[in-house]
Amino acid sequence: MKADGRVPTNVDEYIADCPAEVQQVLEQVRLAIRKAAPAAEEMISYRMPAYRLNGPLVYFAACKNHIGFYPPVKGDERLMRAIAPYANERGNLRFPLNQQIPYALIGRIVKARVRENAEQTAARTRKAKQRRA
Repeated sequence: MKADGRVPTNVDEYIADCPAEVQQVLEQVRLAIRKAAPAAEEMISYRMPAYRLNGPLVYFAACKNHIGFYPPVKGDERLMRAIAPYANERGNLRFPLNQQIPYALIGRIVKARVRENAEQTAARTRKAKQRRA
């Protein structure tokens, strides 16, 4: 939320409202997401940057000491092991600002979420076709 109480209406505004030392990190997170899912729609949702592709894809937020990354990842055991150091009790991720941000890992997460959403969309489509048949 902006100092005047307004909520940013796009990701550029969100990033511009963050402290200068965090803005570059947020732009790099944004770039990692865009590289991994170029067709994703960018928006503000739940007052943070969000991306949609066949449903909600990922969200990120600047926090005092970390970058939050949502939603939890599931299903890919190798990826689960890689994100374990960043996972909190709810499974959402926290990338500490006092450490190197793992942008390549963020790309892997986004690609996994793209696959997960595509599989869920395909399953819904199959079920709908079965009901009509």
